[in-house]
Amino acid sequence: MKTLYKYLCLVGLILSTGSCKKYLNVVPPDVGTLDYAFSNRNEAENYLYACYNAIQNLNDLNRSPGFTTSSEIIFPMNLPSNPLDITGFSLITGTQNAGNPGLDYWDGSGNGVAMYQAIRKCNTMLANIDKPTDLSAAEKKRWIAETKFLKAYYHYYLFRLYGPIPIVDQNLPVEATPAQVKVKRQPVDAVVNYVVGLLDQAIPDLPASITNPGKELGRVTAPAAMAIKAEVLMTAASPLFNGNPDYANFKDKDGTQLFPSFDATKWQKAATACKDAITACEAVGLHLNTTFIAASNVTNLTPQLNQELTFQTALTQRWDINTELIWSLDAIWHGQEYCIPRMTQRANQNDGQNPAYYAVPIATAELFYSNNGVPIEEDNSFDYANRNQLQVGDASNSSYIEPGYTTIKAHFNREPRFYASIGFDGGAWFGNGILDGSNMHYVEARGQSSLAGPKTLQKTNITGYWPKKLANYLTTYDDGFSWVDFSMPVMRMGGLYLLYAEALNEVNGPTAETLTYVDKVRARAGLGGVVDSWSKFSKNPSKPSTKDGLRDIIHQERRIELCFEGQSGWDLRRWKELQGVLAAPLKGWSIYEDQAINYYRAKNVEIPVFATRDYLWPVSTNSLVVNSNLVQNPAW
Repeated sequence: MKTLYKYLCLVGLILSTGSCKKYLNVVPPDVGTLDYAFSNRNEAENYLYACYNAIQNLNDLNRSPGFTTSSEIIFPMNLPSNPLDITGFSLITGTQNAGNPGLDYWDGSGNGVAMYQAIRKCNTMLANIDKPTDLSAAEKKRWIAETKFLKAYYHYYLFRLYGPIPIVDQNLPVEATPAQVKVKRQPVDAVVNYVVGLLDQAIPDLPASITNPGKELGRVTAPAAMAIKAEVLMTAASPLFNGNPDYANFKDKDGTQLFPSFDATKWQKAATACKDAITACEAVGLHLNTTFIAASNVTNLTPQLNQELTFQTALTQRWDINTELIWSLDAIWHGQEYCIPRMTQRANQNDGQNPAYYAVPIATAELFYSNNGVPIEEDNSFDYANRNQLQVGDASNSSYIEPGYTTIKAHFNREPRFYASIGFDGGAWFGNGILDGSNMHYVEARGQSSLAGPKTLQKTNITGYWPKKLANYLTTYDDGFSWVDFSMPVMRMGGLYLLYAEALNEVNGPTAETLTYVDKVRARAGLGGVVDSWSKFSKNPSKPSTKDGLRDIIHQERRIELCFEGQSGWDLRRWKELQGVLAAPLKGWSIYEDQAINYYRAKNVEIPVFATRDYLWPVSTNSLVVNSNLVQNPAW
């Protein structure tokens, strides 16, 4: 892993040129250097790793629209000096614009990644792969397949953000005419077919698994490529791209229709791809992480804590022992210090390293089910109307809530994924230096005098909720951080199972097979099956019996299961549900109040601004000027 990451960083620096502002950078870099870059196997391998470089940049969640625009996390916007580029977080407040787009993946500005530059590198790799004479035939086939996969993935990433995009299948020669350079946007179906075609070419020549993790972890496998193909087809079948009436009249300058009419068969294609991917993944031993592999010094672990950590380590466990990760980014994800509240006096004194300002809105915390496995507003035994009334922790809930501490009813009787994912005032926090389940940390967040409470603007969680799921339980902070790192998944089995269930429901409605794959994910979370849970505990017991009802359930399952993993923002976008999620102010608790009765009063902390046009990113005005054949996305 370290070897690959070193090459990615080094070669990325060597080969990166300026952002692709002109004509999508379809003109290759200095061709005089190519003979050296492909003079032998080692140099060509370096270039292959450079093709992976843009993928590694996606490991920074602050650059991911799937994370920053999901409403799962709020970043404080009013800091006098921000340690992070918060362009992505600001987009939900209406800052996106065509003059200077945020998270611009088309040109690579605004903290975006230059995807067309990455595609150009892939094209260069494919055009020169025959030059190294010491490259074996087997390696050559694999490298070509990897490069085709990366080229497909970069086109797919652009497609999710911009819809119809130019397809850059080959780099144009230096002597290309202006007419050749001014490429056009291709219709949605053409883009999808191109991406899927590349993936189909790549899959047969990719390895089934990584046999040398020390050197190759992070390189793509055939099961991973099949899982991404399934996600591509799911995206194409979803409401944003399949018969979207908002773009029914969106055409190119020559009158070409850029968005398709509705096609129900796309769901079947997606379902088939999902099942094929599941079969391939299971064939190499991938499955849901159903066992917590505890560190040797973990003691007194209650069944509740074991259940919580089993789920949490599906994300944070080392890749080489994690049975659930289909494909993860090799680069280490850096950000745990934003997710861990201060829980010791020493941490409070050294709080500059532990800002803890990734804040979770109340709406995200309320998304998680009750312990009966149904939404808290539907649970016929959950006191939803009085959920914010005070309640004191007791011994029976000590795995989750500090005994004797006053918190609220909403923090009791919740599903295990809630406690694994959310840190809250009065909540237990297993880890951070204490691995004894009978002597855990508990978060105390009320008022400025509390350990985890607000300090300076740069050391304040503005809602009173933390994304606990993003902190490895073995990472510690006291005098300073002792990191236990992990990488951010692109796809894991829980997400793939739910993709398949979603596709099956759209094709056939609530069948036994559809429910089986939802229930697999729920069982790992310690919950009963959908039908049983709704029939016993929901005010709407027949909900799972209809396609619309089960669709709502599956969507919520994905948002819960994949919360904080950079997935929900993409899902909400393709479902055309993001506008509804961002229609109301995002709220947090009154964090400066010391007394519980005052602290647990919700207040607005962010006012989202999201219109229909925001489902697709704008192409920069500069790109439209340079290339007169491009058309802007609607309403920009």
